[in-house]
Amino acid sequence: MKVLKVLLFLFITNIYPQDILKLKDRSIIIDKIIKERTENLLPKILQKESVDMWVLITREYNEDPIIKTFLPSTWLNARRRTILVISINDNKELETVSISRYDFGKIFKSIWDKEKEPNQWKALSDYIIKKNPNKIAINISENYALADGLVKTDYEGLLRVLPNNYIKKLVSSEAIAVSWIEKRSFTEMNIYSQLVQITHKIIKEAFSTKVITPGITSTDDVVWWLRQKVSSLGLSTWFHPTVDVQRKDNSDLYSFDSKSKYDIIYPGDLVHCDFGISYLRLNTDCQQLAYVLKPEEKDAPVELKKALEKGNRVQDLLTESFEKGKSGNYILRKALNLGFKEGLRPQIYTHPLGLFGHSAGTTIGMWDSQQGVKGSGEHLLDYKTAYAIELNTKVYIKSWKKDIRIMLEEAGYYDQKGFRYINGRQKKLILIGEKTVNIQ
Repeated sequence: MKVLKVLLFLFITNIYPQDILKLKDRSIIIDKIIKERTENLLPKILQKESVDMWVLITREYNEDPIIKTFLPSTWLNARRRTILVISINDNKELETVSISRYDFGKIFKSIWDKEKEPNQWKALSDYIIKKNPNKIAINISENYALADGLVKTDYEGLLRVLPNNYIKKLVSSEAIAVSWIEKRSFTEMNIYSQLVQITHKIIKEAFSTKVITPGITSTDDVVWWLRQKVSSLGLSTWFHPTVDVQRKDNSDLYSFDSKSKYDIIYPGDLVHCDFGISYLRLNTDCQQLAYVLKPEEKDAPVELKKALEKGNRVQDLLTESFEKGKSGNYILRKALNLGFKEGLRPQIYTHPLGLFGHSAGTTIGMWDSQQGVKGSGEHLLDYKTAYAIELNTKVYIKSWKKDIRIMLEEAGYYDQKGFRYINGRQKKLILIGEKTVNIQ
């Protein structure tokens, strides 16, 4: 009942700093999500991949990324050497144990009695032999850093204690690790909309005259305002924001690997940001555009508004190309070709989103890999997965006599009903100079 009350509070209140959940209430939600995912999602993943044991080994301050997704809400790190073993028993039931000095929350109870068996590695080996699994998945992966968290020292420690016939059972956990990371649960999706809404509201406030004084405020000023705003709300961010401008005169076409050298924001500028937050162990990633009104203007130039429409069209072509069982590279080629046929000049670099910002799953292009991505681009699209729909299209602005890039990024979700944006997407330029709603 307490969890339900916290969730209802989260959903029905307007977003104000005082209404961001207190740490104790966040703890309830986080532990609920871990329990829900472990009980409902994990058995299906293991059975689908025909893996009956998953061994995770990590050490304090050198955590395996997967371990972090299981951390109880009251744990900030692993402790000493933490060993978790997840298995499916003969009755097809999930078993979760910790072979460590401490219980790993309520889900992974410690079964290691150090007084009876002082050697932790021997205790692990004895447990594995007792269970006699057919496949033992460990976190080694060439394609995904998030599934490659088993360090050399611990790998060698495992090999030293396992009999040869069990060493032969070791397999990469890549398939189950990626599925575990990319799949979103019911509760996660119930709260994800608010995370994206908070992100949108912070951007809208940043792109207002409360923050920006044209001719004085720099892009770097806005960047640090974003960082400070996130901190003042009691949230965090997983990357340093970017704010840049494109304008009629004296600006370069945005480059992905360098900072714009024209950083004072002026009337008539097209301002772009790349910004995300972390909250309740989920992450957002959003790019939006604003136009700085000139004194005589009440709206953005028609050319810029039409340019945004072309960016929205690329979004449509991409998300309409989503199809379960197709690779990211297939979806990339299809969407790009559709865009080229319509006379657009798109680039697509969409990535999974969720427990990590640049998460594991189906990668659909990278800005410097428009022909496809080896490894993660070959991963097949699945249901109940979330993405940062990240892309751009070049558009020639006649009145500026130059190309600009319409760079957009919005959180979306794909399931059996198709694709949807988690909290809408930008379809109109934010106007700097209009009155905006302050989220404080």
